[in-house]
Amino acid sequence: MVLFVLLFFFGNTIPPKKATPVAANTPHQEKVIETEKLLTHAKERLTPQQLEKVTSLENSVKRGDVKNQQLQVYKTLSSFWRDTINLFEPYAYYLGQAAKLENSEKSLTFAAHLFLNNLKTEEEHAMQDWLAKNAKDLFEQALKINPANDSSKIGLGACYIFGHISENPMEGIAKIREVVDRNPDNLFGQFILGLGGVRSGQFDKAIERFLIVAEKQPDNLEAALNLAETYDRKGDKINAIKWYNTVKGKVSHPEAQKELDARINALQKN
Repeated sequence: MVLFVLLFFFGNTIPPKKATPVAANTPHQEKVIETEKLLTHAKERLTPQQLEKVTSLENSVKRGDVKNQQLQVYKTLSSFWRDTINLFEPYAYYLGQAAKLENSEKSLTFAAHLFLNNLKTEEEHAMQDWLAKNAKDLFEQALKINPANDSSKIGLGACYIFGHISENPMEGIAKIREVVDRNPDNLFGQFILGLGGVRSGQFDKAIERFLIVAEKQPDNLEAALNLAETYDRKGDKINAIKWYNTVKGKVSHPEAQKELDARINALQKN
């Protein structure tokens, strides 16, 4: 349910199509996605003319001002994969590469949050790992520019929670709690901790975090939707129905309303 509604209402700036993950086994038999193989697989979708264009761009960097040439190539490739092919992974990857070269806090955090937004709803473990590692690199580079950026600290912590890039997820939670304990009104941090609570099955703690966000931001559809889904998973039908109705009152898309009605009716019958 959450993924369905988020697809309509939080994916407006993110291409909806995703490449089929290309994963390889590590010595520990854990699947990992190799970027080069992912890009090669994405190119299989291209027409001969499109492939020629991409190949020409990739090989266009000449001697001289190599950095600025490469930066422009990355930006052009990112736009191509977003606007022409409508495929997320190569679009985000090249946007991130451009941000690293540009090395401005604004470009780095924009690209990092793009990866993180997809990471929050990604279900395939190898892709979670790929998204998290890309976001982590970008957040860390941004924090070198501005170590006081709480949003980047929270984003970095979220990479550890959702990305399986550490054997100790508490490492990510600690980074976020450091910010939230100092500033309880940091609603981004509260929301991420709520998502972390859902991931760990601590539904009461997750609800507590989501309620803080919903009370401070009554129009926050994502917080309301997560409250409904978390109450639902907890088995609290009354509150689940209440928050599904709240979400329904905030959306106008017929298919989303149909799905919400179906879930509300199912809860009322059981």
